[in-house]
Amino acid sequence: MAQHPPIALITGSARRVGAVIARRLHAAGFDLALHYHRSETEMNALRADLEALRPGSTAAFRADLGDSDALPALVDAVLTRFGRLDALVNNASGYYATPIGSITAKDWDELFAANAKAPLFLSQAAAPALTASAGCIVNIVDIYAERPLPRHTVYCMAKAALAMLTHALAGELGPGVRVNGVAPGNVLWSENFAKAETEAIVRQRTALQRQGSPEDIAEAVRWLIVDAGYVTGQIIRVDGGRTLFI
Repeated sequence: MAQHPPIALITGSARRVGAVIARRLHAAGFDLALHYHRSETEMNALRADLEALRPGSTAAFRADLGDSDALPALVDAVLTRFGRLDALVNNASGYYATPIGSITAKDWDELFAANAKAPLFLSQAAAPALTASAGCIVNIVDIYAERPLPRHTVYCMAKAALAMLTHALAGELGPGVRVNGVAPGNVLWSENFAKAETEAIVRQRTALQRQGSPEDIAEAVRWLIVDAGYVTGQIIRVDGGRTLFI
């Protein structure tokens, strides 16, 4: 009897790093539950590419991760479609500046909902299925969960909460489920994802003197899921040595 491929649920998978993670896991033999919220056009394009490579290997699930009550339904929908769940990648994130003096309760609610609350409640909902499959969780954290990024206090606090969630879940869900994190450095130049660093700063204050890529993050995620069977409770910095510098 043919063995069914493993199933990974990736949040925020339509664009940017999430889409690259999806492509990398798909190439590694995973069938994919692809979550998105608003990026329907990008999701359709991603699925078209992946389905052309392996028909029937993906399904898209639209959900607002800010609605905690909807997260068990998301997991149920994935299990209904695929019958199992082997990996959860909490990739979806919110990121914007919150300078002291201008922070609002809305900023707090939005950034914590995206970066900490949703991963907690989605992991909780997925835990029984992951336990049944001896699966794993990978959280996309940030190197600035460890130290403050100027003008981004709330974001850094939320990612710090996600880092602690990674450690806590690893202890509580073991031995059945491994839980790890990947902490990216600067991997994308854009208005929203430049980490408030210029290209010159990255060259001067990164040991490898260059920016990373989404592919670097995706490969770390793949390794943690596929090859790192004795690794849990760890957050791997993929930052080119940025955290060696103050």
